[in-house]
Amino acid sequence: MCRRLLEKPGAVPLSEATIADVGCGAGQWLEEYVRWGAQPGRLHGIDLLSERVAAASARLPDADLRTGDARYLPWPDASFDLVTQFTVFSSVLDAAVRRAIAAEMLRVLRPGGRILWYDCRYSNPFRAAVQGVSSDEIRTLFPNSTIDFAVTTLVPPLSRVIAHYSPAAAAALESLRFTCTHLAAVIVPKKT
Repeated sequence: MCRRLLEKPGAVPLSEATIADVGCGAGQWLEEYVRWGAQPGRLHGIDLLSERVAAASARLPDADLRTGDARYLPWPDASFDLVTQFTVFSSVLDAAVRRAIAAEMLRVLRPGGRILWYDCRYSNPFRAAVQGVSSDEIRTLFPNSTIDFAVTTLVPPLSRVIAHYSPAAAAALESLRFTCTHLAAVIVPKKT
């Protein structure tokens, strides 16, 4: 799903893009971008946990990876063609912190750049530390932007069981919006 969203018309090709991943963790998504054609030396990431950044650095020694707070991104204004986040906002329970992170993502994005979003759309009833982010909230976090949403990711416990027996059945269930727990989006700020 995310790759398909990145290939929409008007995007800088990954092979030429400068990319920042906010909440990069151990670098899984940055590594995926390399598989899709991105240049390791054009990859940047930030995460709160130094052990995750160390793991990402081991995977991607040519990338610029930093430990830090996403409310204060360490890069200059308009540095990136693509800024991404995967399940960061649903882990941030404070609305002011969410707004600050979104503002920083916009600050470091180049004019004409894109933000790739993937996160929970529902709160997790079994984990109070996971708070879903609705499409309305995403629109509020990124005002004056064109946002292309896609509902995705079959309910994980259901997916694990069904995909084991029938990947086709899991794919069919995932096509039903109500069975999906996440939102993917491409956010393109309007030129001012």
